[in-house]
Amino acid sequence: MRIEAKFLTSAASEKQFLRPEKPMIAVCGRSNAGKSTLINLLAGQKRLAKTSAEPGRTRLVNYFDFGPFLLADLPGYGFAAVSKAEKAKWGRLLDDFFAHKEEIAHVFLLSDIRRDPSEDDMQMVTFLNYHIIPFTVVATKSDKLSRMKGKERVRAVANAYGLGEGNVFAVSGLTGEGKDELLKKIAAILALE
Repeated sequence: MRIEAKFLTSAASEKQFLRPEKPMIAVCGRSNAGKSTLINLLAGQKRLAKTSAEPGRTRLVNYFDFGPFLLADLPGYGFAAVSKAEKAKWGRLLDDFFAHKEEIAHVFLLSDIRRDPSEDDMQMVTFLNYHIIPFTVVATKSDKLSRMKGKERVRAVANAYGLGEGNVFAVSGLTGEGKDELLKKIAAILALE
């Protein structure tokens, strides 16, 4: 799948959300899980989505056009160094976004491969399961582990979420590991639409 991606717009509230005319894949996860890095990896561009070492930089829903599908980059959750009011605002934005679940073809839930899922991650999986929103866990930063340790962690992450290992993809924005598998997954998602 050849992809030419471009940034479309940012939405700070429900009235600014795009109503997609093609399949939309949402990317969500804890702050600093690697959402922007994943978007850049899929796009084959270094600066399409702004990356930062500082967690909590994405505060809006950012939309990207990937040709056959739209990608929505959601604000990260679980970041402690923002005010309660800011956290509540992000929470409302996520709730409003997922209220339009019929517009979401699939969700990529990002999780740092080195860490066990947080309470927020578990809540997100429960939410996605409850609302029957299809999702795949993308275990990011796989370059930080040996291949053997990476396989162990994929198994551990899958077990923690109650998923099969085939629903967890180990990916590295640095080395490109997992990109081809993820593109195949996207092609399969689009074929279902």
